[in-house]
Amino acid sequence: MTTYESEIKTIAQPQELVFNTLSDLSNLKKVQNIDLEGNQKAAQYFKDITFDSDSVSFSFAGIGQVGFRIIKREPFKTIKLQAENSPVGAYGWIQLLPISDNSCKMKITIKAKLPMMIKMMADSKLKKGINTIADAIVEAMNDLQTDLPNP
Repeated sequence: MTTYESEIKTIAQPQELVFNTLSDLSNLKKVQNIDLEGNQKAAQYFKDITFDSDSVSFSFAGIGQVGFRIIKREPFKTIKLQAENSPVGAYGWIQLLPISDNSCKMKITIKAKLPMMIKMMADSKLKKGINTIADAIVEAMNDLQTDLPNP
């Protein structure tokens, strides 16, 4: 298994609000066109994105169609996901830790069983991709109005 971890990100929102938002994957629609690193868009790496509350599916440049389904929610701490309809076996999780009442830390981890050829071709894209996802989530969460009710 190859492990891909995002950098630890800080979100200027309460941990509970972040968890409640991310544990419904249909909320990720908000991150589709977030502008990252100047003119780059998360959408340039992730195409054909579809969502529902428990799953997300997208085409990842250089890899093909990838999907993830939530398999476990640990309230306010962890969202565990498993790959489906994927050319490789993978699972991952989003971890949240409180910093204060109004901010938290987030880290995304993906473990994938990649054949050597795919790893050689896609390793750098996956490393960059996981941080692109994390950055897009942070930006979308930080843009949420703080007066939104918790679901």
